[in-house]
Amino acid sequence: MELNISELRELVAALNQTDIAELTLKSAEFELTLRKHSAVAAAVLPEARGAGADGGYPASGFANAPAPAMPSAASTASSPAIPPTAAPESSPPPAKADPNLVEITSPMVGTFYRSPGPDELPFVSVGERIRTGQTVCIIEAMKLMNELEAEIAGEVVEILVENAEPVEFGQPLMLVRQV
Repeated sequence: MELNISELRELVAALNQTDIAELTLKSAEFELTLRKHSAVAAAVLPEARGAGADGGYPASGFANAPAPAMPSAASTASSPAIPPTAAPESSPPPAKADPNLVEITSPMVGTFYRSPGPDELPFVSVGERIRTGQTVCIIEAMKLMNELEAEIAGEVVEILVENAEPVEFGQPLMLVRQV
């Protein structure tokens, strides 16, 4: 697959006119990933995969379907279903004063899972070193299992969400000390 600069410009323009949050093109020669909403940095929304009966999580008949698009910050903030004052206030962890700590945040609304299946080991644990591109959790959204990959390398300092707990767009999931 060849892609010249004018085709790339057309692709970026087309992406800007859609609700698609991330697009990845892969071939033998290259891999290209385009993302909107780069302010959500510390997490990558990788390809969706459906887990079957052996994985223990709900099966998806659409294992190769694209992951759902992330809502924009404007649409999330103006949602009438959850007024801004309804969100519980939580004090930031005292360790956050460390400038090397980075939050891995949820790129979508869904359910947080620490492992690929109920009886399997978690992807990461507190104190464990992670590398860029390593899967750190799964966010289930609309029966799709979306593996969340780390965009940084470091040590997991704290996991802020319990397994199988619902999460919101932009919600901090983990604290990682960057190395």
